Amino acid sequence: MEGSSFLSLKVSLILLSCLLHCTVAHSQNTHGGDGVQPLSKIQIHRAVYELHENASLKAYPALLGLKGEDSEWVTVKVDSPNPSGDDWLAVFSPANFNSSTCPSTDSRQQAPYICSAPIKYMFANDSSADYTNTGKGLFKLQLINQREDFSFALFSGGLSNPKLVAVSNAVSFLNPKAPLYPRLAQGKQWDEMTVTWTSGYNIDEAVPFVEWGLKGEAQTRSPAGTLTFTRETMCGPPARTVGWRDPGFIHTSFLKDLWPNSLYTYKLGHRSSNGSYIWSKSYSFKSSPYPGQDSLQRVVIFGDMGKAERDGSNEYSNYQPGSLNTTDQLIKDLNNIDIVFHIGDISYANGYISQWDQFTSQVEPIASTVPYMIASGNHERDTPGTGSFYNGNDAGGECGVLAETMFYVPAENRAKFWYSTDYGMFHFCVADTEHDWREGTEQYKFIEKCLASVDRQKQPWLIFVAHRVLGYSSELYYGLDGSFEEPMGRESLQKLWQKYKVDIAFYGHVHNYERICPIYQNQCVNSEKSHYSGTVNGTIHIVVGGGGSHLSEYSPVQTSWSLHKDQDFGFVKLTAFNHSSLLMEYKKSSDGNVYDYFTISRDYRDVLACVHDGCEPTTLAT
Repeated sequence: MEGSSFLSLKVSLILLSCLLHCTVAHSQNTHGGDGVQPLSKIQIHRAVYELHENASLKAYPALLGLKGEDSEWVTVKVDSPNPSGDDWLAVFSPANFNSSTCPSTDSRQQAPYICSAPIKYMFANDSSADYTNTGKGLFKLQLINQREDFSFALFSGGLSNPKLVAVSNAVSFLNPKAPLYPRLAQGKQWDEMTVTWTSGYNIDEAVPFVEWGLKGEAQTRSPAGTLTFTRETMCGPPARTVGWRDPGFIHTSFLKDLWPNSLYTYKLGHRSSNGSYIWSKSYSFKSSPYPGQDSLQRVVIFGDMGKAERDGSNEYSNYQPGSLNTTDQLIKDLNNIDIVFHIGDISYANGYISQWDQFTSQVEPIASTVPYMIASGNHERDTPGTGSFYNGNDAGGECGVLAETMFYVPAENRAKFWYSTDYGMFHFCVADTEHDWREGTEQYKFIEKCLASVDRQKQPWLIFVAHRVLGYSSELYYGLDGSFEEPMGRESLQKLWQKYKVDIAFYGHVHNYERICPIYQNQCVNSEKSHYSGTVNGTIHIVVGGGGSHLSEYSPVQTSWSLHKDQDFGFVKLTAFNHSSLLMEYKKSSDGNVYDYFTISRDYRDVLACVHDGCEPTTLAT
């Protein structure tokens, strides 16, 4: 291990060389996109009307969801007399997107104008290579049910100077208010499952509930609470301006007194004021094991996935290139997954509210079947002047409201997004890096209480989770800083990880994979690489932020504590076989194969053993 002064000098020299000769961009690299929310590239406030009488758009079918589908493909026939290479097609919802829908606070004086961003878009050349010559093309776009109707608009002038040329007929789902996109999450007790979903029904129109029970047995009903929020709840642009879209109503029901490891079926329901019922399709889940139960338990962990469109729309510089691959691999392996942790940077909506519906639709096959636990990241929370630890606007004015409302977590206060949860032999402590975690803070006290509360004889596998890297990472900009961590990241927490013998700490934020040796105070405490056994001498740190967003670069400094790196999209799977045996696998999203792994084998006495800064006090008294 290098001495601190030598390492500092080495870092400085190498990074100075990189600054002189390397192409450095925190949010860019050649095969990962540029990290800019595609909808933010549209200067919609600059749009002008140049409707052409000979330009036309025809969308069909006009009525969707005739068989209960919540997504369908729509064909849009485009005919333009003056085609151009910068023409693009936008999807608006609601279908009426003219100035009559603008808020009264909009300060512009001249109408008509457009004050809301589309929910997706596609360049005309993407539909037909011959479009610029013929002005004709067929677009194939996938729509999901988002509680309102849709229309398509053809613009010229590119994204910077949009000119509205033609508007299509409206397209709608048969029941736009239908209950959709259920998201399971662990409740505050081990035998409780929560179900959260979205609909267009407020409680004065239809009362929400879940009908559920053991598979094949009598079903019962549990009521659901209903939340929503308004434009005024948002803390800044674009969420409060062009990115605003009505979120509908978000319902959460608490299914309690579950039998452990049992298969349940459920469906979402709304009882309307006239006595009729609106139902979702049927779903199922397996309830959690009793804390400490000895059985096969499998956990998937990743961060920074975001969303992508299967029709190829919204692809500005390949914004979330790995998102669909990660989603599809998890769906493919869903029978071998028990719980999922998406540890921050969830949808990357960045203030464009429509994108949250699209994200919940994308993950529905996963989140409706296994608990989908989330952590808060900078793209959920950070908005200037709103109490976030960081003062940027990575959340685009959302200031945590969307994540806190769209997903349930068992926190005492969801505005303070830290919580603990149990799954069989695992105990998870989930931190919120967008609030201060340093010693003396409210969150620090929570973290210590969470780590101290676990009975390691029953739950030997103690896992710490956070979005930003509070431990170790070889990411380029952490290297430029010289600390190889989030500033002030591990200084307060490493003594807690050591004292309570945390097995593994997971982080996102950095969009790649990296595994660190068992470590304490910058020093590897175990020379083994893949098969750990015996005393817990230090915590293994893993960066697993390659869920889908543009990839991050590594520092040119070769740190001695980094055991494995992969600049690709992927996720981690933990498998607890029993109280003494754990397997960690890193899998690429492209093929689902294992590219890194390690095992931990130990007994309870190994957890109790005295280690440096992790010893219980003793006395010579008898």
